[in-house]
Amino acid sequence: MARLLLVDDDPVMILDQMRHALDSRGVHIDVAQTAEEGLRRVAAQPPDLILLDVHLPDRSGLEVYQQIRAIDARIPVIFITWAATADTAIEAMKEGAYDYLFKPLDLARLRLVVSQALELGRLMREPAVVTETPPEEDAGDAIIGRCPAMGEVYKAIGRVAAQKLLVLITGESGTGKELVARAIYQHSTRARCPFLAINCAAIPESLLESELFGHEKGAFTGADRKRIGKFEQCNGGTLFLDEIGDMPLATQAKILRLLQDQSFERVGGNETIRTDVRLIAATNRDLKTWSAEGKFRQDLYYRLSVFTIALPALRERGDDLAMLTQHFLRRFSRELGRQIQDIAPETLELLNRYPWPGNIRELQGVLKQAILQATGNVLIPAFLPESLRVTSSPAADNLSETQANLSFERFILKRLEEGATGLSAETHQHLDRLLLRLTLRHTNGNQVQAARALGISRQTLRSKTRELGLSLTGSNETDEDDED
Repeated sequence: MARLLLVDDDPVMILDQMRHALDSRGVHIDVAQTAEEGLRRVAAQPPDLILLDVHLPDRSGLEVYQQIRAIDARIPVIFITWAATADTAIEAMKEGAYDYLFKPLDLARLRLVVSQALELGRLMREPAVVTETPPEEDAGDAIIGRCPAMGEVYKAIGRVAAQKLLVLITGESGTGKELVARAIYQHSTRARCPFLAINCAAIPESLLESELFGHEKGAFTGADRKRIGKFEQCNGGTLFLDEIGDMPLATQAKILRLLQDQSFERVGGNETIRTDVRLIAATNRDLKTWSAEGKFRQDLYYRLSVFTIALPALRERGDDLAMLTQHFLRRFSRELGRQIQDIAPETLELLNRYPWPGNIRELQGVLKQAILQATGNVLIPAFLPESLRVTSSPAADNLSETQANLSFERFILKRLEEGATGLSAETHQHLDRLLLRLTLRHTNGNQVQAARALGISRQTLRSKTRELGLSLTGSNETDEDDED
């Protein structure tokens, strides 16, 4: 359960609001009514998040915030204030406070900001473990794999983490770019300083520049107060810009100037603001091609690509898939309260055959679905989503005879090494599964045509598909004889 510390000299009304808004989200709320008590609690057991009143009887909120940062700068702090005293909260934002809320609290806004701040705190504190083999159960998020491409990723993280260099992480969506960014941050000299992550593709173009650089009051319609942007808020820390390839060209120009001079202006302002931020960027785009086509600034691409880490797609990682599957199976079984302890060889074969366009993120989603569907303690094909059991993939469609032979060879050798005693039956099951799947795909799911091609009745076809954990879709014609 997440722990939130409220530091407020008059907490009665606001505490009721917070409990109403947050209790159902698994947030435990502690209260300190003075600055001294709050700081004592933070030093004894740092909370996951702090809500701090601007005015306290024994010290100013800004002074308390500075002392909290000295204890642990990674604890997100949200100021709570009346509108008339917002200037103090804005000053705190300049020094790295997460956000500020006005009294009386808007409960919807409270839920959103608290949820975002808790996730940010988790990203800073929870280790991004880099390992060739699955870590212990109590470890944090892990970058796992021992294929050659992942070996190069580990080396790159080690080379660049302690440097001040910009880093560009490339790879398809779902390959783990944010995990790599966190690993770089946590192994850097700024590991005790703030880490902020922004997804450039998730923020509307009209708001992205303000989110990054802030804005002055009245800069545009709706700018009813000054806003401190992420580059100012994250001064001294690390900023991760995910999907930077989706950033508008106008914003790219401002990013380039910041990288060159470590200075910028807020939207609608003339004051030059200096900052010291280490930038890590990530993209699923081919920025070299995009820059040649005018979709991304070439000068910014050259600036970003001084040190690049390329993450491989999951389909290119060979035996890493089995290792990742076992790791996530154990982790999600624990999280979801299930007892899945093993994965059937034919299930693993289906997972190996699938091309994983969504990479590790898709694998995680598939395994969570399968675990929720599962009964017993072994994950069999019937528990996988139907798309993996029946729907063909581009890679499977183009499976050549040589590839099929190699697949069978790998299967047989693996089972021999594992000491199999019923290999003949297993191999025939393996062959039947491939034969039925390809035949049904060829007939677009028409069971009559598939049965005719196989030389069996539709009743036998149905029996075999049930036995092998496959699903039948498509035509259910009954104008053919069902006798063997």
